[in-house]
Amino acid sequence: MIAVTPLVLSYNEQENIGRTLAALTWAEEVILVDSFSTDATLEIARTAHPNVRVIQRKFDTHTAQWNFGLDQVRTPWVLSLDADYEVSPELGAEIERLPPDDDVAGYAARFRFRVFGRPLRASVYPPRTVLFRRDRARYHADGHTQLLAADGPIRSLSSVIYHDDRKPLSRWLRSQDRYMLIEAPHLLAAPVSGLSRPDRLRRRAFLAPAVMFFYLMFARGLILDGWPGWYYVFQRTLAETLLALRIITERERLESPP
Repeated sequence: MIAVTPLVLSYNEQENIGRTLAALTWAEEVILVDSFSTDATLEIARTAHPNVRVIQRKFDTHTAQWNFGLDQVRTPWVLSLDADYEVSPELGAEIERLPPDDDVAGYAARFRFRVFGRPLRASVYPPRTVLFRRDRARYHADGHTQLLAADGPIRSLSSVIYHDDRKPLSRWLRSQDRYMLIEAPHLLAAPVSGLSRPDRLRRRAFLAPAVMFFYLMFARGLILDGWPGWYYVFQRTLAETLLALRIITERERLESPP
């Protein structure tokens, strides 16, 4: 059995943090790096979950926050989780059964999206390396998000993590606008040859929102999931629309004469 510490980042996650931590009772210690929440996040963490160690750090970037959290871990393995992730019971049991293989640097997990607790048949959220050796991995910035660079082979876990963000829609909208302010210049500055096919489409701006809508609604079958599926489709289409508008604005700013 490997020795692992779940690492969670939080800021005003009272709608989510209880479910996230309740799924981690199997861990001897959970580290919660909090960016000075002003809601009930810390009260929930401290009163209902005795295995949680809270550390506060002023937020600057996600990359720096994650790497700071890694430095606080005292076990060889880390399970990195957003505050709206919920480790499924099957995944928790799978982690407990993993052998301490020295050749493996980490494990990637698939995600199952939920909208207000209702599961979806599909999403565009990719698998992510969430379980890894602390001394063989580090985060680095990539546009509005961060990527984990691990030194060694990455294998796949068979069980899933649930993603279910129940924060207010207004906060999601503000977050998306902040992300797109970073993502648009990043996409425009990157060499086209180094972009994935979806990012090449996003860089062209106009087609990406429509492609996202039809891909999720019909190709992935979310039209069959009722209003939760449609909600997710509209949410992702809106995110692509915001990015397209930011790309157009940034391109005009760069190309217009002073």
